[in-house]
Amino acid sequence: MPQTSDATVAQRLRTLQQAGTLAVEYPRLGPLLAEADDDELARAGRILARLDPGEVLRAHPGAPSLTVAVTGSGTLAPLLPALAAEGARHGIVLRTVPSSYGTWLTDLTDPGSDLHAARPDLVLCVLDPMTVLDELPSPWGVDDVGRALDAKLALVEKAAEQFTAHGDGTLVLNTLPLLRVLTAQLLDLRSRSRLGVLWREANARLLGLAERHAAAVVLDTDPLVAEVPAHDPRLSAYAKAHLSPALLARYAREAGHLARGLVGRTKKALALDLDGTLWGGILGDDGAEGVEVGEGLKGEAFAAFQRVARQIGSQGVLLAAVSKNDPEPVAAVIGEHPGMVLRPDDFVRITANWQPKPRNLTDLAADLNIGVDGFVLADDSPYECGLVRHDLPEVAVVALDDEPALHIEKLLRDGWFDTRDLTAEDVARPLRYRDELVRKDFQHGFDSIQDYLDELGVGVSLEPARAADVPRLSQITLRTNQFNLTTRRLQPADVQALLDDPGALVLAVRSADRFGDNGVVGAVFAHRDGTALTIDNFLLSCRVFARGIEQTCLSALLRHAAATGADTVYGSYRPSPKNAKVAEFYTRHGFAPAPDAGADPRPDSGAATGRADAQAADRNGTTGARVFRHDLADILPQPRHVRLDTSLDLAAGPDATASPGPSDPSDPSEGSA
Repeated sequence: MPQTSDATVAQRLRTLQQAGTLAVEYPRLGPLLAEADDDELARAGRILARLDPGEVLRAHPGAPSLTVAVTGSGTLAPLLPALAAEGARHGIVLRTVPSSYGTWLTDLTDPGSDLHAARPDLVLCVLDPMTVLDELPSPWGVDDVGRALDAKLALVEKAAEQFTAHGDGTLVLNTLPLLRVLTAQLLDLRSRSRLGVLWREANARLLGLAERHAAAVVLDTDPLVAEVPAHDPRLSAYAKAHLSPALLARYAREAGHLARGLVGRTKKALALDLDGTLWGGILGDDGAEGVEVGEGLKGEAFAAFQRVARQIGSQGVLLAAVSKNDPEPVAAVIGEHPGMVLRPDDFVRITANWQPKPRNLTDLAADLNIGVDGFVLADDSPYECGLVRHDLPEVAVVALDDEPALHIEKLLRDGWFDTRDLTAEDVARPLRYRDELVRKDFQHGFDSIQDYLDELGVGVSLEPARAADVPRLSQITLRTNQFNLTTRRLQPADVQALLDDPGALVLAVRSADRFGDNGVVGAVFAHRDGTALTIDNFLLSCRVFARGIEQTCLSALLRHAAATGADTVYGSYRPSPKNAKVAEFYTRHGFAPAPDAGADPRPDSGAATGRADAQAADRNGTTGARVFRHDLADILPQPRHVRLDTSLDLAAGPDATASPGPSDPSDPSEGSA
């Protein structure tokens, strides 16, 4: 990508556009756009909005993509370039489908509408306060506002109910900003207070829609309005654009975070620099007594940043320290300095050495068994930030500076770790990854992998999923990339629909060993069609690769199929940019190619699975699906070192402990995530 130090982001994009290479360079735009301020990002969005998504996908068939429908109660033209910029920032190709002005209610409630026909992954229904204000009489009172709010919310609730019952994708609604142009028309403060109560109660009612509809998300505009003006009176009067371009840009940023989660690009780990990031000063020069943290104005700012990092870590984000320092003084400061908030137990790994940071991040990813693309690096050094962006462009870089009071805002700006639902598995994740590092140390004491596995004491539970498992199973489909045979992404409503489908089989995979309980680490989605069982998807967390869990579960599923009268089991593999390591999973476990079965032998089994099948290739850049068949004549036994606990009916078959099975970590299906 051509770059010059004095060129703006928009100028660089325009150069690529004029050269006809903008689509080719699309996957590399993220680091460039990460440096853009609000004005530059707006200009970049206007250029990117003219780029044909089809051209990008032709140049990069593996690029993740989403169809995004945009509708609402006002003119939303400024939202489209903002969405284009956010999609490019995250490496996602967004096919945006705008609706006509003011058609939001029909769009959502009419199954024959153009919006429904687009089968969108995301539906952005942008609500604005004028949809209420336009219903007020002249003159009006507080009670009139209350009645208008009730009537409008009844329509929104009806639309959400009908869309989530019959539509595709995730519906995104938003709360209504309370404009001063409304409150100031009331001359007495008591009436203004009553109006504020009614308005906030209405917004609370809107926020509650997300609790009642699993396929709905409601964005709270209050934090966004605190940053930028909500309303431009001239645009509202003359263009019917009732939300300001600045607010729509903030809205697009939130939608971008949601889109990132839908394609499995949520980050898992936060790597923190130390000098200038967690404390002031240079440890190697100033010594432990000279670093600035906890006391003084700047020291308090560094401590506040640490509290935010700890807050993030308490919700399942893996915290790691990565610093160019000697390890002994680093350990002393983190363990003993009275001003430190973060302590050794808050980190899954503290790395202090003089190796390049890209190498340390790569080594840390290997140790944790996660992909490098799961990392966010927060660092105050422009050199280190630039080096990581160059060597590891898949790492999200939060560029800090010498003003610690701004560290928090910069870290939180892009919602790298945002998730639809926080599960118990999320909260327990840091502890389980620390246990994983202990397992690796334990493994080093054995001469062979099999001796290690025999002593590890792996236990597997394979049971029908329960309603309480829905958020975690959805999360596994959204976050798991490497051991994900079809990369079908399922929202909670999709998983719940499968649980409610009597023809579907949804299994939760749990594991434990001598070091503790790993929780829900995988999922199997299948359905029965006559005497054939079709495995719709099989997923396993990278935390538990190379332990024989996948062979144990597959063996049990095949035996269950035989025990319940099936004579054939089908499974499909859809390649994606990250799941090549499981391309031969089925053939290595007794399946044979079934070219006569077509790309997918299954019938349309409902909205959840049918939609996932139809759009999986678009979302995840998958092409060339292959189908495999097992005749149940020779079922590979489970590894001898694994204990299986299941209530499934299992056919009398080969001794489940007769063979160790493939557990070599060099096996291509068992590499790091």
